[in-house]
Amino acid sequence: MRVPPFNPYVAVVVGVISVSTSAVLVKLASEAPAAIIANYRLLFAVLLMAPIILLKYRHEFKLIQKKDWILSIVAGIFLAFHFILWFESLNYTSVASSVVLVTLQPIFAFIGTFLFFRERFTPGAIISMIIAILGSVIISWGDFQLSGMALFGDILAFIGAIAITAYFLLGQNARKRLSLMTYTFVVYGVSSITLIVYNLLVQNPFVGYPADNWIIFLVLAIVPTFLGHTLFNWALKWLSTSTISMAIVFEPIGASILAYFVLHEKITWSQWLGGTIVLFGLFLFIVSTTKKSSVTIYKKNSTS
Repeated sequence: MRVPPFNPYVAVVVGVISVSTSAVLVKLASEAPAAIIANYRLLFAVLLMAPIILLKYRHEFKLIQKKDWILSIVAGIFLAFHFILWFESLNYTSVASSVVLVTLQPIFAFIGTFLFFRERFTPGAIISMIIAILGSVIISWGDFQLSGMALFGDILAFIGAIAITAYFLLGQNARKRLSLMTYTFVVYGVSSITLIVYNLLVQNPFVGYPADNWIIFLVLAIVPTFLGHTLFNWALKWLSTSTISMAIVFEPIGASILAYFVLHEKITWSQWLGGTIVLFGLFLFIVSTTKKSSVTIYKKNSTS
């Protein structure tokens, strides 16, 4: 294997910092509804990808099978609702609680493979899942003590984690037969259309937002979407999937630190305790499932 042009561990660190900005950026765009923020994040991402797709990948669209179109379309719909649920959760609960709960996605993915692909649970996986779920209960209980609306936000983030799991499970077969760029373009395109329809149905305005909100929409498309996950994808050439998965577990820490300095959000005792337990459980889970080749903890087109 040839020597990488620069240290892949540095790329992973930059990637974690990049994806950690997502929740804070969403909170900063407070004048726009959650579905509008999600809409423009994905729409701008599609527009930025379009020239590359037209120049280098357009021939692949003729090769996409009907089954892969169906799976990609349904996956794109779930991705759209993941963003709606997660972004909406940030209107009610803290960045720390929301991001930690969304990070439970690997555990839901493993449960999904058990239900649909008969993947067996190892004792280590079961123990680590119980630990992570216990941590999420502590976070939610603490938030409920502060505000019932904070608990509502936690529930939205929790359902958002389930939605992104459905997106991964539906798309994993199609992803094996399509290039990353083509699959991502199709899924983001479907998600954008889904969000446009959703915003029309709920009558969210598409224009009339402050200039700084439009800048945030664009930054969301560039920094966490492209810079963050593009670096993860590049690093996968040099590092193991489990290493990338471990790194992504640090996203809630990065997001919480940014929220503290940018949004002045303080972290409660329950968020400290519950978040630490969740992250510890996720670390154990990733270690215990590293040798399970049929389960991919980190997907190449993750969406934080």
